[in-house]
Amino acid sequence: MDWGRIFLVFTDILLPLAAGYFLKVHTLMPRRFCDWLIRFNVIVMVTVLTLMSFWVLPLSAQLLWLPLIGVLITAVPGIIGAKLFAGGFDNDLDRGAYVISAMLSNIGTIGGLCAFIMYGEAGFAYVQLVAAPQNILMVAAAFPMAKYYYEKHKAAEKKAKLQLSFREMFITWNQIGILGMAAGIALQMCGIERPPILGVLFHNLVHILAWVSLLPVGYLIDFSRAGLYYRRVTSMLWLRFVIVPVIFYAGFRLLFTDQVLLGSLLIMAATPAAINSVITAQLYKLNVDLTIASFLLTTVVFVLVVFPVFFFYIHFGGRL
Repeated sequence: MDWGRIFLVFTDILLPLAAGYFLKVHTLMPRRFCDWLIRFNVIVMVTVLTLMSFWVLPLSAQLLWLPLIGVLITAVPGIIGAKLFAGGFDNDLDRGAYVISAMLSNIGTIGGLCAFIMYGEAGFAYVQLVAAPQNILMVAAAFPMAKYYYEKHKAAEKKAKLQLSFREMFITWNQIGILGMAAGIALQMCGIERPPILGVLFHNLVHILAWVSLLPVGYLIDFSRAGLYYRRVTSMLWLRFVIVPVIFYAGFRLLFTDQVLLGSLLIMAATPAAINSVITAQLYKLNVDLTIASFLLTTVVFVLVVFPVFFFYIHFGGRL
């Protein structure tokens, strides 16, 4: 394992977040360019990298479990958050924001980068298999949950139902990365070898992906308003970094023996809250500042404490 890879946590996670915030504060980047970066990341970067990583991923029957794990990694934290912690908030807008932050984690971006740092392309590809259902689950699970809490808060008022067609839910450009996954698997099954130059390109594109993904996130952050909620969301640290990893680790050990797969899955089980929780809260008029506080707090603790501890444990020969 290359020790220099640990510094990618700072250059590819913290630095783009800081750069995005700097660009916003000094009005050096318009909001429309931020929105364009988000779309470019989801439609182009994720698709290309997914295709290239799945082209060389060793296929096995065990991999069929990973999409199901992707569903459970969203559902289980949401249920635990709703049952154990959300009741401590005063109103349903706060409760809904907390539950959404518990459900949606930053598997695809931060999880993918950290798995790549630990295990190379195989780790990145495993993450994408688990992350594949995330966009669908955001629409099919997180959106209805957010609407439930909003409607519960506004019980005295009559509100129209959410109107989403099947196409809007499941067939959008945001899901095109799944086609990249399918194309990579098809190339491998056909026995077509990936040219070595694409391996070099892949390693460079991972760093570009991190910047394209996280720079817009930094741009969206408002520290002053989020600061009011840090203490109120400290339970998210227990949920994200203790309760959920322990629950899933027990199941992972029963299903898998491969240390690379186990390590990649454990990283995913402990990823911080996702910026998509902020987008969901904005859409359904929940407490946006609470979701931002959850995202910032869990991301900082993950980058500065959780992942470095895991990195050095594995580096010095620890087994899962």
